[in-house]
Amino acid sequence: MAVLAVAAALSRRLPLAAFGLVAALSLAAAPALFTVSYGPALGVFALLLGLRAGGARPAVLCFAAVGCAGTARIVLVGVDPAPEWLVMTGMLLFGCVFPWLGGRYWRQSRELAVAGWLRAARLEDEARFAEERARLRERARIAQDMHDSLGHELSLIALRAGALQVAPGLAEEQRTAVADLRAAAADATDRLHRIIGVLREDDDEPAPLAPPGETLEQLVTRAAESGLPVCWEPAGQGRPAAEPGGVAERLLHRVVREALTNAARHAPGAPVTVAVTGRAAVTGRAAGTGRAAGMSVTITNGPPAHESSRPTGGGTGLLGLRAAVTSVGGEFEAGPHEEGFRVSAYVPDVPEQQSTAEPPGPAPFRHARRRVAVGLGTAAGVGVVLTGVAFGWYAYAEKHSVLEPAAYAKLRLGAPVADVERVLPERDVHDPPAERAPTPEPGGADCRYYRASGELFVSVDHFRLCFAAGRLVAKDVVPRIGLPGEGREEYEEFSQ
Repeated sequence: MAVLAVAAALSRRLPLAAFGLVAALSLAAAPALFTVSYGPALGVFALLLGLRAGGARPAVLCFAAVGCAGTARIVLVGVDPAPEWLVMTGMLLFGCVFPWLGGRYWRQSRELAVAGWLRAARLEDEARFAEERARLRERARIAQDMHDSLGHELSLIALRAGALQVAPGLAEEQRTAVADLRAAAADATDRLHRIIGVLREDDDEPAPLAPPGETLEQLVTRAAESGLPVCWEPAGQGRPAAEPGGVAERLLHRVVREALTNAARHAPGAPVTVAVTGRAAVTGRAAGTGRAAGMSVTITNGPPAHESSRPTGGGTGLLGLRAAVTSVGGEFEAGPHEEGFRVSAYVPDVPEQQSTAEPPGPAPFRHARRRVAVGLGTAAGVGVVLTGVAFGWYAYAEKHSVLEPAAYAKLRLGAPVADVERVLPERDVHDPPAERAPTPEPGGADCRYYRASGELFVSVDHFRLCFAAGRLVAKDVVPRIGLPGEGREEYEEFSQ
């Protein structure tokens, strides 16, 4: 009781030590660990060990140490080592390992429940952040759309007004009104640019805009009709233009529109050239680096026809274009070229779903329960095998220790040991029912017990043969448990 009390006190802080104390107590009481007094306590402390201990290696080493200690004690003091070792192994498996695995499964279930609630809370926070981020990205997209489309149209209005201002045949008042219109359009463009700078985030990657409803050639033609000196150079016959309405077509449209807008604002009167070329897919060492099939557009403008007093902008639209083009695997370059400026972009043929597909998320906590289930299944399989081996050994030992009643009846007191052993079975009973014997064993005699029947899992009668000085000195019948008084008469003649 004192040892169990100490183990109970240590079970929360030192569960491994508590289990070790109870296991040592069980080994001291019975090498096979099978005791009514300490068997339930052993299972309970094994369950607490799995529930409260973190690592599995210390517990496995403790089980192995208990098994080795029990084996050594059975070999040294055991009556029948083989059956006792099987009993000890089964008790260690079913009374220790199984409860320990159950405790570990219980502990992991609780930890997974807590981790699941934490993950749910984190996913809710991430959902809120994603929603906020989506709002910010939508704001940036609207800002970019305003910058690209409205800025382009305002620049064309200013360009038309400038052309009208220098047209012949206008009165001075009309020229003044047209000049005010041109200045108002230019001011609106600059104000729009400043507003976009406030709304747009530099780290955003604007999504491709909706199809603009016009091709690149129509866009260039409309700019030329507005007075912009632009020249259109279409793609050659060997490579068709990008798919209308696709991601590549929309990106090319944005690039050309932004470049024409910048040319009209920062280099008024300068000639502009828009060249579109197709690129086939190239691979291998000869091509340098592999490149997918796609389209390239180059917009080049010369120096401005006259110095403009209006300050230039900060290039916000070019930053957005670079982010959009590179996000689909394209290439974007913008910078001075000779005395003017050049913008070039390469956009591969991007499938529509590429811009919206998202990578699958990780799947945490997938293998924790599986590992425990595999451990339980393995232990169950080993337990079934050991149980089958134990039953087989029990059946073999019981069947080969049976002395037939007729052979027992032929034995005579005083017969030599050699003559008696001719009729004896291979084995004698190693767990004899000496407490049920009708008389005490003769002093100094070597007594052996044999089963009178080969029935299993029931109590049977036993024969006791005692030898001394090389001869049979006593033979008795040990009745089975619960044998009625009249049932013993059939063996009385054998013991006479």
